[in-house]
Amino acid sequence: MTDKNKYSEEELQEFREIIEAKIKQAEHDLKSIRENFLNNQTNGTEDTSPTFKAFEEGSETMSKEQNAQLAARQEKFLRDLKFALQRIENKNYGICRVTGKLISKERLRLVPHATLSIEAKNKQ
Repeated sequence: MTDKNKYSEEELQEFREIIEAKIKQAEHDLKSIRENFLNNQTNGTEDTSPTFKAFEEGSETMSKEQNAQLAARQEKFLRDLKFALQRIENKNYGICRVTGKLISKERLRLVPHATLSIEAKNKQ
């Protein structure tokens, strides 16, 4: 990477495409998580012994809590990706908010919503 301070339009377009693909996948994943969370099937335990039903209800509650946590994380991921698109529109995408230097392309390809360079992240 050279000592430039902004990515070119072509480079920003590449990142835009990566982010848009990740948004599409993340929205699909969030929809699946929500559908799973809202699934109220009892798995046929209504006529079984009370002890088994209590275990089943406890397991179901734990599963719903895990799905709620997954959904919250996925919503945060989507929000961060959309903020990254805004940074592309504002032409300040890929600039570390701590060092002011460009974040490496390799890092942005893997974590396109990154706002910190590896250097700044390691200092945290």
